[in-house]
Formats: sequence, structure tokens, C-alpha cells
Amino acid sequence: MHAPRRLLGLATAAALAATVVATAVPASAHHRARTVTHLDLAGGQQPENLVLRPDGSAAVTFALTGQVAEVSRDGRVNVLAQLPAPAAGRTPVLGSRTFAAGIDRVGRSLYVALSTGTAEETGIWRVTRGKAPVRVAALPATSLLNGLAVDADNGWIYVADSVDATVWRAPLDGDGPATAWYRSPSLAPTQGFLGANGLKLHRGAVWVSNLDAGTLLRVPVRWNGAAGTARTVASGLGAVDDFAFTGRGDELLATGIKENVVLRLTPGRGVTRVLSEADGLSNPTAVAVEDGRAVVTSAAYFTQKDPNVLGVRLAR
Repeated sequence: MHAPRRLLGLATAAALAATVVATAVPASAHHRARTVTHLDLAGGQQPENLVLRPDGSAAVTFALTGQVAEVSRDGRVNVLAQLPAPAAGRTPVLGSRTFAAGIDRVGRSLYVALSTGTAEETGIWRVTRGKAPVRVAALPATSLLNGLAVDADNGWIYVADSVDATVWRAPLDGDGPATAWYRSPSLAPTQGFLGANGLKLHRGAVWVSNLDAGTLLRVPVRWNGAAGTARTVASGLGAVDDFAFTGRGDELLATGIKENVVLRLTPGRGVTRVLSEADGLSNPTAVAVEDGRAVVTSAAYFTQKDPNVLGVRLAR
């Protein structure tokens, strides 16, 4: 990652850091949601994360099956790869055989965070069409890996660990071990469930959400690649899972997995609700934004009904 740039200053941080309650946040006007596709709950199609592709499709992870799939803009689902789901697998906290989570893209290859509770499979996997999946970084079996982002310019992959209060970093080319890049109690679970969750690279920093704490942290990347001093830039967000920047400075969308909302956090303008259960959300797990269009995955972990993918054109 390039040397960190200054963001919008303390005024921006103060605007984002105001405590909010998701259910009390006013709704945004003039957005139009549509269901891209309803997924098959019985078939294990519970999307945990996504990355948009140049053709407008989304590559998604189906968390509890270990599948990586493509969802086209017209709603067709095509499985791209099957990652390990060993019979002996038992992930921390969740207890599932496998947990396919964060996903990012570099060229034709996808990079996926996978946890199984076993040392042989837990880590970061590369998925390339026409080739067998390859593990490019091993991580501890005690990890529950979640949000993932690739810094292709500098050859690093960053991934959040929801149980170990850690952001791991691994070489993109697989040439070297993963290391604990940033570890802090601010990333730990506070309610016995999940801590560090969503992860994005933005303006010279690694941004991480903490689901249990309802917070969003910014960890600057120093000139030498080390982690700088972290700062909490938002709190009171409820069970915040994933988030994505909209392309307007530090403005971002965040998913509330238990509250069934997508929130917009705008520096200097506060927080508004962009989507809710009425729009079709069913435990939203991830959001991606491109050219004013947001795509949101819902996994139905708690509702146990209608996992889906929604698209929305953002309005001001």
C-alpha cells in the first residue's frame, strides 16, 4: 500500500464517531431496490461476502458450504469452485465444517478467506477459473477469518480474524508466511460472538468493523508498511458486519446483520438508512459499491428465510 494520506481531519472523524442506533436512523429517499436473485437456503446458498466483477456480476462466497459462486446481473448462479469442507472441520465459535468469508479480486483470480478449524485448510485461497483452488497463505486453525482485501500494488493480502482480535497480512504471491499485522483489544469480541469482521483498504489505511462492539476502526499504514495508531471513527452501529466506500471521500455504506439495515455514514451529514427489511434484507452480510450502484448480500443466518442479493441505485 502506498504511504498513508491524510483523511478529512478530526472534524470528519467526529462526524462519523457520533453514537447512533440503527433502528432510529432516518431513511434515505429516492433509492430503488430490486432483488437480483433469491437463493436456495436448503442448498446452502448463504452468501457471506462478495466482490464485483467487470461485467457487472458478483463473485460471492457461500459461507457454510465453502463454495465460491458467480451471480450474474440477471440472477443466474454459477459455482466457480469448491473449497475444503473437511468432515473433521469445526470452526471456532460457529462450529461449522467450513466458513468461506472475505473475497477480493486481482485480474482473473479471486482470493478467499477460509476457516475450517483445521491447520491443513485454514487460510487464504486463490481461485482462478479453469484451475484447482490453491492455498496461498496458511493461518492458525484457531482463527475465524472474515473480511479480506488485497493491496495488489504492494503485494499484500489483509484479512480480519473475528476471534483473535487480529488483522493478518500475507504475501499475495504466497512467498512467505502470514504475520499478525495489527492486534488490539479494540478488535476483540465484546459479547462472546464475533469481533473484527469487515475489512477494507481506503486512503492509506486498513478499516475494520467490530460486529460485537458496533464500531469502525481506521488503522493507518505507515511508510514502512507497519500499522500506525488506530482510531475509532464510528460507534453505536449495532451488529455491523461489512461496509464499502461509495467513492465520495470517506462516505460509506455499512450492513447491520441483526438489525436488517444498510446504513450510509456521510462525514458532516450524519447517518441515514438506505435499506431495511422492507426492501428484502434478510441478515445482510456484505455490500459492494461501484458507479453509484450498491449490491448487498443477505445470508438469512438468523431469519432462516430468503437469502438473496439486492441491487440499489444510490441517491444523494
